[in-house]
Amino acid sequence: MIQSPLGLIKEFFEVAKDDSIYLLIDEYDQFANAILAHSMENFLEVVSKGGFVRSFYEVLKGATGTGIVQKMFITGVTPITLDSLSSGFNIVSNISGHKTFNALAGFTQNEVEYSLEQSIFARCESVEREKLLTKLKTWYNGYLFNLKAKERIYNATLVNYFISQFDYDDCTMPNKMLDSNVASDYRAIMKLFNIGESEQNFKILENLIENNSITGTIKDRYELNRAFDEDDFITLIYSMGFITIKDEIFNNMYRFEIPNYVIKILYFNYFAIEIEQRNNLAIKGSIGKILLNLALGEMTPFKNQLNEVVSVLSNRDFMGFDEKYFQVITLSLLSFAEFYFIESQPEKDNKYPDILLIGKDDVEAIKQEGIEQVEGYLKLDKIKSIPKLRSYLLMGSKDGVVFSHENPKK
Repeated sequence: MIQSPLGLIKEFFEVAKDDSIYLLIDEYDQFANAILAHSMENFLEVVSKGGFVRSFYEVLKGATGTGIVQKMFITGVTPITLDSLSSGFNIVSNISGHKTFNALAGFTQNEVEYSLEQSIFARCESVEREKLLTKLKTWYNGYLFNLKAKERIYNATLVNYFISQFDYDDCTMPNKMLDSNVASDYRAIMKLFNIGESEQNFKILENLIENNSITGTIKDRYELNRAFDEDDFITLIYSMGFITIKDEIFNNMYRFEIPNYVIKILYFNYFAIEIEQRNNLAIKGSIGKILLNLALGEMTPFKNQLNEVVSVLSNRDFMGFDEKYFQVITLSLLSFAEFYFIESQPEKDNKYPDILLIGKDDVEAIKQEGIEQVEGYLKLDKIKSIPKLRSYLLMGSKDGVVFSHENPKK
């Protein structure tokens, strides 16, 4: 009688011993990452000699030796699990950083343009092609896994989300540029920030938000029975797509950067949540309404929230509170405003504002959409029969209300 999952896989290979098997394993690290984020001790137990994970892969190794398993292809997010198995599964090659496979899990520029030509541009001729491509590049592009690769790639999941959620009737973009399911996945993965020295990892997070870059090496193998050092953590978040290669300083010493705006906002959100939890603050529940008031010109609620956070943090001597840290806190709070595009120290006429909030909505596009709606209403039988009718488009903002597009009917 089969007593365990390990016994089941052994029995399977015994039954299939005269066959040739091509084995595909997807997300091999998913369960292990959950264990690792919770407890390093428990993780080492399952991957150590005699542990279930190591025993499972040892069976696969044996099956390749006998010829039952001809080929294996394994995918996952982080390299920790297989690296931890060492001699138990030393028959695999990690191809993640090979230039040939740079675009294996993402879209190239040509692929994105082709996808849009076959969907959005084919059905919505009014959409400004270059403007939309630029926006998608800002939000979803930027990944590079080998400096010799020809181009940076797009997050394929998010590009597909954008195309599927595009409003083809009105030819307008999705209200949200980030799939909520993807956001949840990334936030779950961010629990891995607790691996090893959480304070050390948090400092790396601060540095990324402040400077949009960090330096370090990509490690070939983890020694999880030793201290989880800074380069271990950098390798981890690089593998997850939270940072990507910017350039090489010298041999295997890289400068990494946040790949795109989606990941930047996730960092800002996570940083704010960390601040909230570490200091018993109440931020998330009310921040949406506070930021809406800020957009409407009412600054007091946001000032009060920021003052509360700063008052708590400035009393913690070890935080090194300074102007730069204040900017990081402000950016993190503002990141929950989905109606603004946030730029940190952008160059504008050779000057560098600390924070620049740009409305995501194109005013002229909104105005044109409103005009089209008004003109559509004027064609209705009940409307067009009204004598001496005048129609207007009203657009409201924090600066007041603008009346435009007067259309008098004589």
